[in-house]
Amino acid sequence: MPHARKDEISWVPGHYYHLYNRGTHKITIFPEEKNYLYVLGKIKKYLLELQLTLIAYCLMPNHYHFLVRQDGDFDAGLLPQRVFNSYSKAYNKAYAHSGTLFKGRYQAKLVSSNNYLLHLCRYIHANPVKDGLVQNLEEWQFSNYLEWIGERNGKLVDKQFVDDNFPKRSDYLEFVQDYLLMRQLPDELSYLAK
Repeated sequence: MPHARKDEISWVPGHYYHLYNRGTHKITIFPEEKNYLYVLGKIKKYLLELQLTLIAYCLMPNHYHFLVRQDGDFDAGLLPQRVFNSYSKAYNKAYAHSGTLFKGRYQAKLVSSNNYLLHLCRYIHANPVKDGLVQNLEEWQFSNYLEWIGERNGKLVDKQFVDDNFPKRSDYLEFVQDYLLMRQLPDELSYLAK
């Protein structure tokens, strides 16, 4: 299934969107901890300005995933544009890099069902273990998994969304672990298969 281009998406208040991209030629886009922190600061800023709610995210060394709900009239796709236009300039200056940092424009998918939505959350959060960066998801600081399981009190999460879908944190832990064991995704997420 081809990836949806950002201009093929209908941006509608109340809908959920998966926004993602990777470094060109799979290069490392976050070489140091300060790079992750810079981007997290930009995300906080633009979520407010763009009237978006971050549901799940994961920043990985060579790619990122955002699952957002568009709460206002600003297109959700403005989030990666604003965050990474700024970041690319800072990265190029700091690392004497020239040329594009990312593999084309970000990708965007409308999340069309609750099943898709919940499976996407666990897929996003499972990335650091799935890709062999850590043994346990609790070790990865650059996602909101720790907020989902109640181990960190960060601001980049919709706590009501988590409570509504997983009132017991242990249910979400089990849900994510099930994916890590089985590595099965519903058909709606087939575009993520590598």
